[in-house]
Amino acid sequence: MGTQNDPPVVPALWIRHDSDILPLWWDRLCTEMGPVPASRYAGGLFDQDRRRPIAQWYNPALNAALLVAIETGPEWPVQRFAVFYAPPGRGFTKVHMNNHEWFTRTPKKSPTEEEAFAAAVRSAEEFLQVEMDFI
Repeated sequence: MGTQNDPPVVPALWIRHDSDILPLWWDRLCTEMGPVPASRYAGGLFDQDRRRPIAQWYNPALNAALLVAIETGPEWPVQRFAVFYAPPGRGFTKVHMNNHEWFTRTPKKSPTEEEAFAAAVRSAEEFLQVEMDFI
């Protein structure tokens, strides 16, 4: 049994995939909203793949995915990472967790972008642990 400080272990069924946003996100968003509103959602994150960093996990057996990405517009003084979940089958949802944000006007002051991203990744890994209990 691990200690409280040990990082969570992501279940083996979930494969980390950080190179580009999976097409699954765009397909599900278009199904839910249609292409025009989908292109505006989260500042075009799912169709333009223009903002970094991202972290993703994909479960091919379930056709499910989890994404950590910036959800705020680049012009906002407070930037925030969000966790998005595409459950098995269809649809997607934003997972409501702690705010993982930083302030662009004070980029070196904690929390920094790197700290916010690391915290969001930890939250996503914890979500995967809980989700595996229900699948």
